[in-house]
Amino acid sequence: MRLAVVRDLRGRRVPAGPDEVAAFETDVFAGFVLARASAGLSDSTIRNDMGHLEQLRTWFGRPLWEMQPGDADRYFGAVLRGAAKGTRLAKAQSLSTYFEFLELRFRAEIYSLTGRILECPLDEMNRPRGRADIGLRIPPGEDEIEVLFEGWRANLVSCRKFAPTARSYVAARLMALLGLRVNEVRMLDLADVRWDLGRFGKLHVRFGKGSQGSGPRERVVPLINGADRLLRWYVEDVWAFFGDDHTRPGVALFPSERHQPDGTAMRISCDGLRRGLAEAVARHLPDWADRLTPHALRHYCASQLYRSGMDLIAIQELLGHWWVATTMRYIHVLQTHVEDAWVAGQQRAAARLEGLRS
Repeated sequence: MRLAVVRDLRGRRVPAGPDEVAAFETDVFAGFVLARASAGLSDSTIRNDMGHLEQLRTWFGRPLWEMQPGDADRYFGAVLRGAAKGTRLAKAQSLSTYFEFLELRFRAEIYSLTGRILECPLDEMNRPRGRADIGLRIPPGEDEIEVLFEGWRANLVSCRKFAPTARSYVAARLMALLGLRVNEVRMLDLADVRWDLGRFGKLHVRFGKGSQGSGPRERVVPLINGADRLLRWYVEDVWAFFGDDHTRPGVALFPSERHQPDGTAMRISCDGLRRGLAEAVARHLPDWADRLTPHALRHYCASQLYRSGMDLIAIQELLGHWWVATTMRYIHVLQTHVEDAWVAGQQRAAARLEGLRS
């Protein structure tokens, strides 16, 4: 019986020409984008991944499938040495995902074209460590938030531009009352306010943040906590100052003072809402200047609702979290289980001491 001749994959092959390799690399990148879109990832997530890969490709100067562990050592250990942990982790994840794609789809073709055995350059020795979770956020107290919004509200009487100031005030107040993200507020349409739903009316939040880059996840948020009165005042007494047609489909709830060529108002940007909040904080709550962000208002909302007795599941639903563990990170600064355990321990110790005395 003849023995079959087995070709060693590590044997040398005649590589393809540079033009053929370049065309193949372009096709691979296009296939990666299409595969990630097919998996349901949002456009922004795909753009971020491709941005990381293009930066790596520019630095490396050759197709990424030629990267070796030593190359990754130099990039993550020297080039990105001073970068933020989240940046390093994001780039490492994009590179790992790309190599998983290459191994699943193009391992044989890459070997056939270049004679190279595909191997991810990130391993257990050089893979960036840690998690990109947010750090501890302790929001302002209720008294401090009241000082901010009372000062902001009083300023509406004498401010130079009433409508933009009132718009920023209402948007920030919604973040503090309902825990909305800044982009969720920005993307609200006038028609998303549904006064006919529930006991107080509801907001149809159509552009909630998705999990793991999966794209917007919609939810309906009840106008509790006084948000219904706030929005009625804004829609009835402020919104018309922006000069848009309330019957126009897709008209923004929070317009910009700038207008399109056809005369319709543009939508306020996230930076515009952040800037309005920052200016108000600097004026009315200077101790929190550069610290009180829209996301800090979201943490404040969760903390206050928990303090007032709302259960975790309800807060999770309001904030649009997929996991209740995420919600717990928003309110854990108010949880008292450590203090309660200490008090209970002291009471048990006192009881034992009393028993010994008797």
